[in-house]
Amino acid sequence: MVNYDRNLGTKQKALRINLDRRIYGSFAEIGAGQDVAANFFKSGGASGTIAKTISAYDMAFSDAIYGEEESGRYVVEARLMKMLTREYKLLNVRLTEMASERTFFAFADTVAALNYQKNNDPHGWIGLRFQLEPNGEPNDVVIHVRMKDNDNVLQQQALGVIGVNLMYGCFYYNAQPEILLQSLMDDLSSDRIEIDMIRFRGPDFKGVDDRLMSLHLVKNGFTNAALFGPDGNVMQPSEAFYKKHIVAVRGRFRPVTNVSLDMIKTGLKQFEAEPDVDDDKVVLLAELTLKNLQAGGEQINERDFLDRVDILCSLGHTVLISNFHEYYRLVQYLCGFTKLRMGLILGMPNLDYIFEEKHYTNISGGILSAFSTLFAPKIKLYLHPMLNADGEIVTTKEFTPPSHLKGLFQYLQDNDKFADIKNYDKELLKINTDAVLKLIQSGESGWEELVPSVVSKLVKGNCLFGYPCEVTPA
Repeated sequence: MVNYDRNLGTKQKALRINLDRRIYGSFAEIGAGQDVAANFFKSGGASGTIAKTISAYDMAFSDAIYGEEESGRYVVEARLMKMLTREYKLLNVRLTEMASERTFFAFADTVAALNYQKNNDPHGWIGLRFQLEPNGEPNDVVIHVRMKDNDNVLQQQALGVIGVNLMYGCFYYNAQPEILLQSLMDDLSSDRIEIDMIRFRGPDFKGVDDRLMSLHLVKNGFTNAALFGPDGNVMQPSEAFYKKHIVAVRGRFRPVTNVSLDMIKTGLKQFEAEPDVDDDKVVLLAELTLKNLQAGGEQINERDFLDRVDILCSLGHTVLISNFHEYYRLVQYLCGFTKLRMGLILGMPNLDYIFEEKHYTNISGGILSAFSTLFAPKIKLYLHPMLNADGEIVTTKEFTPPSHLKGLFQYLQDNDKFADIKNYDKELLKINTDAVLKLIQSGESGWEELVPSVVSKLVKGNCLFGYPCEVTPA
């Protein structure tokens, strides 16, 4: 195990790998990611490490080597995995006499940097397939990055750095996945490059939970949001949301109750009934913010986080972790992935939050600037009713904004920017999530009828949310 030295430079990392006689392999780079192999050549001693480098820059040449993609796109994960598979296989076929002495690797990236017109989306897929023991089974670490430098050359340099960081981390920090993740941004900053997805696979990463690694990406400020699907596998947002309608639901989900499930189902059904919505292209998104995960404290309980995610995934939801405390920032983020209609499903208390101007003091245009994003042309809010202290149902008709914002509220109402959710179950409005949680933690009965049956089974079977029981080993 190597101690983490955040002051170790890119050239020093590349040199150490070059001087490690065990490590030997190939580099394959498509598009703008040509600087990774160059860093190893420039650092010295590369002849003992690099078996081959290939730059399949031309599309026709790339297709001849790796085959065509069904999507017709080149900067996609499928292309990266084909590159890793082919290059790693060639090492084992052509260098069999070295297999008992060396640990082979195949590094690959497929990248689109800033074009001449500066009107594209600079991003890339980067991956490493590698052994830690001669003749051992290989591991994969794959990341997706977005480049933020406003210059093509600077973006290529940043890719060169993160590529070296990935290789160094995989070979020397593999026993400490969180350190490996942190080291990816050595000599870089979030102003230059963003890592919005990371995936670990292989025998040496059996204990690594990609969902926790996604959480660490957001916690460390490497990205604003990370995504994974109902199966728990991490997803890259631009591919998951490509040409999709997005419906987002924010909550603590601690736990998911029958009223929250009713809100999601009825809100989604109402969104799908909109005339410009293709219900075959709708993605339902359950969002957990860092603020909700902290639950009033500074530290995030990782076990509690996974408990919530397990429940959401069991209900078939795609989960987003974000640091978007304000709704307009969430909408701004999602608008970067699709031009189709989107919806936000909210409980009525959130409308009060949205109209509190204190949340918008950090932007120059204040609430007007935030609302121009939150209520963009293709965005609509769906409000689920609530019960007030007197047991009366409260909808947008009963909502009273601050007096100086009544005109703004009326404008939004007149332009159909939000709607009350209809056909909801009035009896379920009596359910209070905090009260349900207290019942669970006290071990009292009765809460089982207030949550979906699958949630009840998970809570009891896995002792979630402080339920007093013992987990029976499998």
